[in-house]
Amino acid sequence: MAKNTSLYFRIVEGRSLPVKDVSGTSDPYCIVKVDNEVVARTATVWKNLNPFWGEEYTLHLPTGFHSLSFYVMDEDTIGLELLRDAKGIGLRCHFIEARDLAPRDISGTSDPFARILFNNHSAETSIIKKTRYPHWGETLELELETEELSEGGTVTVEVWDWDMVGKNDFLGKVEIPFACLHKTPLVQGWFRLLPLGNNEDDAGGKLGALRLKVRLVEDRILPSMYYQPLIDLLVQSVISPDGSPLTMLEEVTTVESRQDVAMTLVKIYLGQGLVVPFLDYLNTREVNHTLDPNTLFRSNSLASKAMEQFMKAVGMLYLHEILKPIINRIFEEKKYIELDPCKIDLNRTRRISFKGAVSEAEVRESSVEMLQGYLSNIVESIIGSVTQCPPVMRVAFKQLHKRVEEQFPEQENEDVKYLAISGFFFLRFLAPAILTPKLFHLRDQHADTRTSRTLLLLAKAVQSVGNLGLQLGHGKELWMEPLHPIILYSVASVKDFLDKLIDIDSVSEVPQRAVFLPSVTVKEGYLQKHKAESPQLLSRFSFKKRYFWLSSETLSYAKTPDPWQVRSSIPIQCVCAVERVDENAFQQQHVLQVVTQDNDGKMHTIYTQCKNVNELNQWLSAIRKASIYNRRMLPFFHPGAYRSGKWTCCLQADRATSGCSRTHSAVTLGDWSDPLDPDAETQTIYKQHLYCHLKHSRCFKSLSLSPPDGADCSVELLKHRQAAAVRLLGVVLDLEQAHATFQRQEREEAGSLILTP
Repeated sequence: MAKNTSLYFRIVEGRSLPVKDVSGTSDPYCIVKVDNEVVARTATVWKNLNPFWGEEYTLHLPTGFHSLSFYVMDEDTIGLELLRDAKGIGLRCHFIEARDLAPRDISGTSDPFARILFNNHSAETSIIKKTRYPHWGETLELELETEELSEGGTVTVEVWDWDMVGKNDFLGKVEIPFACLHKTPLVQGWFRLLPLGNNEDDAGGKLGALRLKVRLVEDRILPSMYYQPLIDLLVQSVISPDGSPLTMLEEVTTVESRQDVAMTLVKIYLGQGLVVPFLDYLNTREVNHTLDPNTLFRSNSLASKAMEQFMKAVGMLYLHEILKPIINRIFEEKKYIELDPCKIDLNRTRRISFKGAVSEAEVRESSVEMLQGYLSNIVESIIGSVTQCPPVMRVAFKQLHKRVEEQFPEQENEDVKYLAISGFFFLRFLAPAILTPKLFHLRDQHADTRTSRTLLLLAKAVQSVGNLGLQLGHGKELWMEPLHPIILYSVASVKDFLDKLIDIDSVSEVPQRAVFLPSVTVKEGYLQKHKAESPQLLSRFSFKKRYFWLSSETLSYAKTPDPWQVRSSIPIQCVCAVERVDENAFQQQHVLQVVTQDNDGKMHTIYTQCKNVNELNQWLSAIRKASIYNRRMLPFFHPGAYRSGKWTCCLQADRATSGCSRTHSAVTLGDWSDPLDPDAETQTIYKQHLYCHLKHSRCFKSLSLSPPDGADCSVELLKHRQAAAVRLLGVVLDLEQAHATFQRQEREEAGSLILTP
């Protein structure tokens, strides 16, 4: 019996965080550690002391993990490497780079230089023009007197913005007690910039607050044979008219658990090739019990949640195809766009305009023009994407269209069949992705304040298009009226698109499991690969750009993604560990290692560098998932690299010596690209039914003895429902007994091991 431990958490928001920047704000992000390993990092929210992240994560954890930690960090930091050269009686400082410095010039950038000070000694780097991300790569040295080495004091590194006229502007400083250099000759890493002349006091509740939702779920997964009866009942539920297990789930699931149940059911029925009949069952039930077409699918019912999760499961790649180009363009252009007269800030327009003062009318006119352009591009991308839309999604929409048309055939309800589809497609899929691209993996970072406002206005317009323009002019936001003509103009095209979308053949001809086939590439992209065969190269030059592909069978790479390129491949079954690499191993950040063992038992390691910590976590998680069932996984690994005849982490000279740190290969991030695990998913559904049996045992009785929702039922149908409910109860009780038996066996085995001398 396997054990499956999952941790669900949502990093919601921070409140009253301390000021860390000279501009009076901070640029906060949150990192999550499991047993001191960084497993997730939110995007940075720029210039905000009350950031909202709203990022959800699922972590699959190994047995016996000890701690979960959350850290709120400020992005404004500076890197440097301090060395004490004892022979020269001096202090050497290697200035590498800085990032996210405050803008001090009218152009929105700075001209930064750095300065090191100790006692009466100082030295300065060169000036890097027009950047907030300077890269100096310079080494400065201070010659010290012998007696100064025993003194106290502080080494100060300052960053300034150079001005041709007037005083230079202070950007921040780093202070390092000189005593630290006696204890640790090498001090390196990223350091937070402190304000000028202010000592921080992080005690006494001045660190602000972080709002979280964390839930730990531990499941013991039985062998597959024990879940087959419940799978059979679930399959039968969408084929026969009673649907007892699904009916009961819908009645007893809470609002909090409904999304998890919907996600699990979608994956189960995708695995069974029955996701369209499953959705059709829920949607038919919802449509038939809706009397007012204006309230159709407006609640967070199991049907609504299942459709949402279904679109994410099969439509994420399609979403990226139609939205990513325009989203990237909006982020890159960073236009100032505002329609609400109460929010127009003319001071902002002066900073970006060289034509002098701009009137409110000119701002609105310019904003309308740019929003119309963005909206037109989105609508054109959508209406031209019929053939790109996954066939299984089109068939599900076709069935939904049919059920709504049957329930509301009246002429005055002609638009309802379109609204049912567009409500899911536009309002619950496209608009949320436009509003928060980071949560749909369209961008690595959240939008800044200006871009976020543009996305919000655009999402409102897309929602109006999805509502077919029926609610225009009835809301409070009358300042959106300049966009009404283009919204109404788009409605006809959208209706035509929806008609074409559902013009598809029957369900049986749709390859419903295509998105989860094991042979497909689950992740790909450029990484920097380390050339282990060239140890003489400096570390920064020993990484070469290569394009990587990952499937459930191989990890391969080539110089470019071109199909004619010869690929080098690593069999996934040979992977023994997938871990992070310490920064000091290559003096590089975001490096991961894949340790493999060939048929002769020889170990090999491939090192690759990612662009940022999020990309690093994604690749770590993806390769770990692909290799999670490998038999030869290592319990320990070296977080460093073998260089100059020793390991940089433990200084052992034997290259073949056992690792010095415990592996984390079982820690993976959960997402929709995960392979199907029918046993674990069915276990989740079993727990919901068990909860129903233990807490609401009358549900079984009422389900079997009463008509569904008070409807008229024949005696034969009632008998059929009774028999189905009895079968369901029997399956749940059998699974409960099996769990009890396996747990008893585990206790007995543990007891015998303890007593054996």
